[in-house]
Amino acid sequence: MAATRVFAARLAGLVVLGPDGESIGRVRDLVISIRYDRQQPRILGILVELPTRKRIFVPMLRVQTVDPGAVTLTTGTISMRRFELRPGEMLAIAQLLDSTVRVDDPELPQLAETDVVVVDLGIEQTRTRDYVVSRVAVRERRRLGVGFGRRGAVHVVDWAQVRGLTQTELNLPGQDVTQLLAQFEGMRPADVAHLLRELPSKRRIEVASAFDDDRLADVVQELPENDQVELLEQLGVERAADLLEAMDPDDAADLLGELPEGEAESLLALMDPEDSEPVRRLLEHAPYTAGGLMTSKPLVLTPATTVAEALARIRDPELTPALATMAFVVRPPTATPTGRYLGCVHFQRLLREPPANMVGGIVDDDLVLLRPEAPLTAVTRYFATYNLVCGPVVDAENHLLGAVTVDDVLDHLLPEDWREQDDHTHDLHGIPLIDGTGGRA
Repeated sequence: MAATRVFAARLAGLVVLGPDGESIGRVRDLVISIRYDRQQPRILGILVELPTRKRIFVPMLRVQTVDPGAVTLTTGTISMRRFELRPGEMLAIAQLLDSTVRVDDPELPQLAETDVVVVDLGIEQTRTRDYVVSRVAVRERRRLGVGFGRRGAVHVVDWAQVRGLTQTELNLPGQDVTQLLAQFEGMRPADVAHLLRELPSKRRIEVASAFDDDRLADVVQELPENDQVELLEQLGVERAADLLEAMDPDDAADLLGELPEGEAESLLALMDPEDSEPVRRLLEHAPYTAGGLMTSKPLVLTPATTVAEALARIRDPELTPALATMAFVVRPPTATPTGRYLGCVHFQRLLREPPANMVGGIVDDDLVLLRPEAPLTAVTRYFATYNLVCGPVVDAENHLLGAVTVDDVLDHLLPEDWREQDDHTHDLHGIPLIDGTGGRA
């Protein structure tokens, strides 16, 4: 290492360079082998995030230098196998930081009888060229309660003087998640979902519990169905009902469809009727049909809506890009199932019209409609035939029931485990796979 001692949190986000200076990715965490006793943990390697958001393990033996601005490797040939934690391993930033511990340091008697919070880990190289966690930066708790535990003075103490960081102690519930939430800030829900799946079950539920309902709903919708079900069961029925209320009705219906009928009905009963009613209607349709795929909350307008108002509705950040490509024009009521369906208005057509014009004058009433019983194969052909990413689902009485989007179709066309599949052979830089063990024989 270029420096004799570095701190883990300061490594997060550093660029990882190959020996020729080519950028490979960024440091996201350190993998450590923590002991059941109080011996210093050994640093096994770094967790590197590639430009594709995939995370791989790079052994410390392949780290040449750690500078203030970058980590440089000794070789550009590394394993591209997706990282998975093994028994006895932990993530320094994701699992150790924010832990509540006790400090037994004669020079800091004020810490002996109070809990402190781990804010960073000092790392250094030993004479045997191994890297270990030798020091721990802790912060005094000046005040109690969520949000008040990180404002006291910071002290750096030896690892051996810290009580609470053995394997057994770290598996206790109630660990703070401040550092992890900071890492997730500003990330897309799909990327957060991917990172959650890499966390141990304990940390996953702690992070999920700390998210507000809307943020958690966005993330859960990007998880594989088996992970959704597991997380829902761990949250408890009250929080699970709140989560389902915050989810898009079609995603909530898909998730409830994976549960035993009795459990699903119990959660529906706890939900607000305004939120549960559209979910119940969606559950009436077979899963692999237009009715089972659709969302019951597309962009719906009346003929008297102006172009300016329609464009303002399209700018709603809660509207997905696919749903924003098309507005559906109906007679009142506009909540699904609506009054008589009149047709659709494409976003590009709205951009070409004077703002004061009404959408009733530019309705496309020639577009073929999807019936709720249409099978997935028919819906797929529909999008391919008409070059669309969104289409109306209308019943035999000409009521708009909802809309199907291309992302819902892709979710059902791909294999059930598509979110878990991985290409182990190469990345954007063409770095080859040299073994199948993630670099850890």
